Amino acid sequence: MFDSLQDRLEGAFKNLKGEGRITELNVATTVKEIRRALVDADVNYKIAKEFTDKVKDKATGEKVINAISPSQLMVKIVKDELVELMGNEAADFNAKGAPAVILIAGLQGSGKTTFSAKLANYLKKQKKLSPILVAADVYRPAAMEQLRVLGEQIGVEVHVELENKNPVEIAQNAIQDARSKNKNVVIIDTAGRLAIDEAMMTEVANIKTAVNPNEILFVVDSMTGQDAVNTAKAFNDRLDFSGVVLTKLDGDTRGGAALSIKYTVDKPIKFISSGEKMDTLDVFYP
Repeated sequence: MFDSLQDRLEGAFKNLKGEGRITELNVATTVKEIRRALVDADVNYKIAKEFTDKVKDKATGEKVINAISPSQLMVKIVKDELVELMGNEAADFNAKGAPAVILIAGLQGSGKTTFSAKLANYLKKQKKLSPILVAADVYRPAAMEQLRVLGEQIGVEVHVELENKNPVEIAQNAIQDARSKNKNVVIIDTAGRLAIDEAMMTEVANIKTAVNPNEILFVVDSMTGQDAVNTAKAFNDRLDFSGVVLTKLDGDTRGGAALSIKYTVDKPIKFISSGEKMDTLDVFYP
C-alpha cells in the first residue's frame, strides 16, 4: 500500500547522499522533496506541511553523531514521525460479548457490504467465532440480496427482514436472534448514501444508541483521496467510531488516504481490504 510513497521518499533522501553534515539548506531542500512525495501520494497538503515542519524542526535541532550520515539521520527522523502518526502495532479489535456487536458505517459504494461479509469470514475462520450478518440497509433491496448471497458463500447466517423498514428494530431483533442461536458476534451492515446527509447520519447514530456496539468501523474507499478525509471527519464527529477500514486497495492506491485519515480523526486503521474474494482482508499493521 505504501510502496509508491516509499519510492518517492527514497528519491527525496537522495539530496543528502554524500553530504557530510546536516545544514539548514540541505534540510530545507530535502523537506521540500518529502512534502512533494507526500502530496503526490494523496496526502492532504496541510497535513503534509505540518508533518514536514515537524521533521524539519527535529532535523535542524539534532546534534548529529559523527558516525551517522545525514541521509541516515533524516530517514530515521521521518520513520519515527510516521510511526508516531500511524502507531507501531496493530490496533485491538474487540469481538468479545454475548454477543459482541459490530456496526459498519460508510458511504454507498465504499465496499461496506462486501467488507461485512469478509469480516464475518475472518472472525469465523481465523478467530473461531460464530457470527451472524444483519442486512440493515432498508433502502436498497439489492444490498440485502448481496449480503444474503455472500453469507451463503461463506456459510454465515444473514438476518434479513424484507418487510421491515425500521433499521433500529432490525438490529435489535437480530441481536435477540443471535442470542437464541448462540451466535457470539453480530455484524450490522447499515445503509449508505452517495453523499453525507443528515438522515443517514441520524439513522446510523440511532442504531448506535440502540445497540451499544463494541466496535464501530468506518469503511472508506481508499481511492477517493481527499474526499475520504472529509467523509471520515463527518462520520467521526457524529459516531465517534472506533476504527477505519480501507477498501479497494487493489487499484492505484498511493497510501496517502491512510495517513491523512489517521492524522485528521486520530482513529486507528484496523483492516485493509482488496478485491472481491472473501479471503482478501488483512489486519492493518502500520
